[in-house]
Amino acid sequence: MSLFHYRGRPGHFKRLAEVFKDKTRGFGDRLDQIFGTADSPITDEQIEDVENILLSADVGVQTTFKLIEKIKESTQGKRVLTSSEVRKMIHEFLLDILNDNQHKVVMSAPERCPRVIFIVGVNGVGKTTTVGKLAYRFSKEGKKVLICAADTFRAAASEQLSVWAKRTKTDIVKQESGSDPSAIVFDAMNAGKARNMDIVIVDTAGRLHTKKNLMQELEKMKRIAGRQVEGAPHDIYLILDATTGQNGLIQTQEFFSSVGVTGIVVTKLEGTAKGGIVVAVAREMKIPILYVGIGEKKDDLIPFSPKDFVDSICS
Repeated sequence: MSLFHYRGRPGHFKRLAEVFKDKTRGFGDRLDQIFGTADSPITDEQIEDVENILLSADVGVQTTFKLIEKIKESTQGKRVLTSSEVRKMIHEFLLDILNDNQHKVVMSAPERCPRVIFIVGVNGVGKTTTVGKLAYRFSKEGKKVLICAADTFRAAASEQLSVWAKRTKTDIVKQESGSDPSAIVFDAMNAGKARNMDIVIVDTAGRLHTKKNLMQELEKMKRIAGRQVEGAPHDIYLILDATTGQNGLIQTQEFFSSVGVTGIVVTKLEGTAKGGIVVAVAREMKIPILYVGIGEKKDDLIPFSPKDFVDSICS
């Protein structure tokens, strides 16, 4: 399992914090409404309120119950917890969950072969835009990137990727709308080898896990890639829309069981003050979160940092 680990670049925490700056909706602000500004002893009613906040923030039922159980256990023996202690417990609990999956594995690929990354997910989560942002980020890191436009179902996908390729100065392999996506993957694998590319990013059509024929098509694309490039695809990134809540967990479970998933990219984080789906997926699926999307610009895809994320939503 590969992961581009977070390197603590300045400004990432600030940008994440800005995403959650709407204090009328933010998780941290709702804790303030419960506890107030004073560090006072908490009540059973306040613990119940914390539980409701966690559930409404899409943290997940099991994660919420575990955390509330931990808080209640700490109050046994007539010990009284203060609001600052509860805040610290929440922060540490969420951070431990996220840190557990963020293994610092350096991206690698077989010698003389490009690393092949498949981008998968349901319709409308931002796969094509994420492909463009990834191409931009990898290019900035000095890597030679090739985009494979294998989403031939959506007419505008190829044109959209062509714009991204031009904007990021990366190569692209594409065919006409309606073409066989496996044939495009075949061409892209050969082009990636011939042009000595470091990375080939394959954009795939949005598909529901319940559509058996589309999932079989994706499996065929994987087989074609593997025949042309040793070990390909080396990574399969599932793109999740942060605003979909717990549906994101269901999508992760189904795609993982159907085609395998090595990493998660969470998009549209700027569109929600919840963000708890990140925690739910990390805890339930044990799949690392690689990047989060916080806007529409080409540099609005930032490496995921558990500490920055938890600091941001709890502040």
